[in-house]
Amino acid sequence: MGGPNWLGVVLVVCCAVFLVLSCDAPLPVHEDSGPSPSAESSREPDHGGRLVMGARADASNLLEGLASDSVSNDVNRFLYVACVRYNNDLELEPWAAESVEVLDSGLRLRFTLHQGILWDDGKELTTEDVEFTYQVMIDPDTPTPYAENFLAIKELRVIDRYTFEVVHDEVYARSLVTWAQGILPKHVLEGEDLLNTPYSRNPLCAGPYRLKEWIPGRRIVLEARDDYFLGRPYLDELVFRVIPDEATMFQELKSGGLDYMQLTPQQYVYESRGGGCAPGGWEQAFVRHRYLGQGYTYLGYNLDNPLFSDVRVRRALAHAIDRQEIIDGALLGQGLPTAGPYTPGSWVVNDAVEPYPFDRDKALELLAQAGWADHDGDGILDKDGRPFAFTILTNQGNDTRIKVATILQHQLGELGLEVKVRTIEWASFLTEFVDKGRYEAVVLAWRLPPDPDCYNVFHSSKAVEGGLNFVRYISPEADAALEDGRSTLDRALRKEAYDRLQEILHRDQPYCFLFARYTLPMVHERFHGVDIGPLGVEPSIRHWWVPSELQ
Repeated sequence: MGGPNWLGVVLVVCCAVFLVLSCDAPLPVHEDSGPSPSAESSREPDHGGRLVMGARADASNLLEGLASDSVSNDVNRFLYVACVRYNNDLELEPWAAESVEVLDSGLRLRFTLHQGILWDDGKELTTEDVEFTYQVMIDPDTPTPYAENFLAIKELRVIDRYTFEVVHDEVYARSLVTWAQGILPKHVLEGEDLLNTPYSRNPLCAGPYRLKEWIPGRRIVLEARDDYFLGRPYLDELVFRVIPDEATMFQELKSGGLDYMQLTPQQYVYESRGGGCAPGGWEQAFVRHRYLGQGYTYLGYNLDNPLFSDVRVRRALAHAIDRQEIIDGALLGQGLPTAGPYTPGSWVVNDAVEPYPFDRDKALELLAQAGWADHDGDGILDKDGRPFAFTILTNQGNDTRIKVATILQHQLGELGLEVKVRTIEWASFLTEFVDKGRYEAVVLAWRLPPDPDCYNVFHSSKAVEGGLNFVRYISPEADAALEDGRSTLDRALRKEAYDRLQEILHRDQPYCFLFARYTLPMVHERFHGVDIGPLGVEPSIRHWWVPSELQ
């Protein structure tokens, strides 16, 4: 590809800012149902072929930075470029930037872009586009969930067509991560109403692929770009087929309509291991993978609700919940219990913090201390004449979360709590209930970014309508730990701050952290270059290829 020694640049940049995340997470389990197609081959990769993937929802917006849903982000990462990106070892590496310099003890960053990065209309990507993207991200009228990092910047200085500098008032741990955000094209978006621009449905691209077709509710097709600055990708097309129902998606995989999908635990444990077929059946054409995903599922409380305002009640519920029973029942064992907001085994986890042990007697003792007991003998705990009754909300279409909520209903019912479960369509669930605080408890999950900063989720400044701290958790101690964690580049000091944060969250229990689940992708065996790391198989898609005889 030419250019600088990227490995050297990566090591200099990442070590300088202490942002290389460790790779000491549990090794992924790779299970083969036939000859491994992912093994390295001595032959040169062939160009051609297409990859058809299953998506459980349609994209919402293909303007980078303006969409927060996972499908839009999954598509956008093939359409745009950013100054830096995470590789499959959770290390930041240069991408659109040819070099990155860390100056003034981390208060100033200097980026030099590659020359010759072209937008899909032939215009060159320059620092004008970078500056425009920055202005869009800090504009209060921009509906973006990613403004926080850009707002921490004191000044962006354009040096020349390919070089710019970023200045911070104080050290900001996410200063480099900020520039993993895709760059937007100034020459077509300047002056556009970003809420109504046609470019949200027909974006201009500088990444390895361009949009070829988008049929809402059915499919999104991307085609390879010959003029991508790092070289044309191997696969001609990437296809995202929208199939909301997990069972239907699995049938499409079996019948050859999909090459790749994320399996449910049921599909992984039972249906993809022969599925009642004779040897040599459909499943022999696929390789199953298993790795611990970057995220966690939790029971979140509305802390403005009097039922959950007493920390003794929240600790009692933590003792009343049998996490392993939930993992076995909802995930068929495909998960690990969690005690905080980080993936088990990662460098940031505080090993001294363990999940509250399942102990129903201890739970009843704590509830009694908070005034909850069966005073009227009807089997339901009550206080001041009010029964301990509430509803757990979760979203329709997610069978795993519904199973989790149902098991919680049973476990807490055995404690003497009256629990109902209600499912709501996803968009309404978020906008009408979660964002507005119109709920008592929810079962939800967070997908974790590689950086451990969870300021937006737990800092008190985010406990506002539409904020990610929708449980309304207010803690000066947690605020201080979060602020300390993002105000240093030294990973050892960040580790101290986040260890303290985990101790505070464990004590306060704004969530009952339940489990981290294994991600269970299945990929057709004809694809080579499939590589599993802490971020799973998706980052390696840009290197996948299919032998010409199998296209």
